[in-house]
Amino acid sequence: MTTYQEINGTNIELVSSDPSNRLEGQIWYNTTTNKLKAFGFTSAVWASGGNMDTGRNGMGGAGTQTSALAFGGDTSPGGGKVTLTEKYNGSSWTEVNDMNTARYQLAGCGATNTASLAFGGGPPGDLANSETWNGSNWTNTPSLNTGRPLLGGAGTNTSALAFGGKYPPTNATESWNGSNWTNVNGLNSARMKLAGSGASNTSALAFGGQPYPNSTAATELWNGSNWTEVGDLNSARNRLAGCGSQTAALAFGGATGPLSALTESWNGTNWSVQTPLNLGRSSMGGAGTNTSGLGFGGYDPATAATEEFTAGGSPTTVTFAVS
Repeated sequence: MTTYQEINGTNIELVSSDPSNRLEGQIWYNTTTNKLKAFGFTSAVWASGGNMDTGRNGMGGAGTQTSALAFGGDTSPGGGKVTLTEKYNGSSWTEVNDMNTARYQLAGCGATNTASLAFGGGPPGDLANSETWNGSNWTNTPSLNTGRPLLGGAGTNTSALAFGGKYPPTNATESWNGSNWTNVNGLNSARMKLAGSGASNTSALAFGGQPYPNSTAATELWNGSNWTEVGDLNSARNRLAGCGSQTAALAFGGATGPLSALTESWNGTNWSVQTPLNLGRSSMGGAGTNTSGLGFGGYDPATAATEEFTAGGSPTTVTFAVS
């Protein structure tokens, strides 16, 4: 994009009204309002949202930035796995009806906080339990064929995908059609502690995780029949969170040894580094899109912190204070 400086240099123009056709980098002084202004594009930013009622890690997440659901998790230290469910309305969390089975290290998906799916988890044992949320209550549904914690998930409560997880890690992938789970072709790279995004059981993305013992940056794309390896994350990590679609995803947090605040955005071909989280943490919940995401809870240790991601690139006019 051509900038104002490239066309007119760096002089500040004096105008009686704000320009209607503004260019990036343009600066002017409005002699009517006596204000110094500039036009540019915003940077991506994480901003603090309302804290969860109960801090925890290893929970499931679903929904959007302004309509999210958090379920299950571990309140340690001093707590343990829980059935707690909370709804987010864009500013605050409210506790709603509990899950049927307490667990953490589970996966979740769903387009809204009124239609979500929870599956897998543990410990003790490798849980196969699956539950669906209708906006008011959780209902037990047919279980996964392979019980496992530390798995990834994508899709909706009627069309979902479960992949990876377990210890030692598996490449097992299962497809949910709203009634049953069916084994399908596995990931190319068996791993646990991975993240996922996607709209359905035919369109999903799996990224990061731990094949064991090291973290991976591997990213795989699911087309409804097979997984294909695509462009890697810029930074390998495990216990990260994700949200978005197969072609527009967000990866954030995790662990690379120390807790990570790293954030990356996927455009369908490559990952690009974004503004990091304000609080580095792992095992957090995620919801939303790669332009309007939500991260909540996580291990710091068990935190209630919530952050809202807004992508950069929006045009804006800034007014400077002049003394």
